[in-house]
Amino acid sequence: MKFRGYLLTFSFLWVDGMAIFPFIFSKSKMPGKVLLYHETIHLKQQLEMGLLPFYIWYFLEYLIRLFQYKNHYLAYLNISFEREAYANEREFEYLVDRKFWAFLKYL
Repeated sequence: MKFRGYLLTFSFLWVDGMAIFPFIFSKSKMPGKVLLYHETIHLKQQLEMGLLPFYIWYFLEYLIRLFQYKNHYLAYLNISFEREAYANEREFEYLVDRKFWAFLKYL
């Protein structure tokens, strides 16, 4: 796995990791390989969609999932971007052969 992006550490983050192209923000100074790869998948999603369209889609899909599941955590887990990242975060060569807009199959 080649890490592409910039890692910044903030101990006050409310989540373990977060990607905002081209940065990965981490709560830990030494994040695990799986967390880094999960966030790297998000960087790829953001790169192919564009940052603003990605976050608009992410937020709208979150609202739809929140209405559907009536639970924040379940809504988050069922966002297509998250489903793709969680499903492939341990396949460290996934991004090599990943199809364009592959998150669509997780809708």
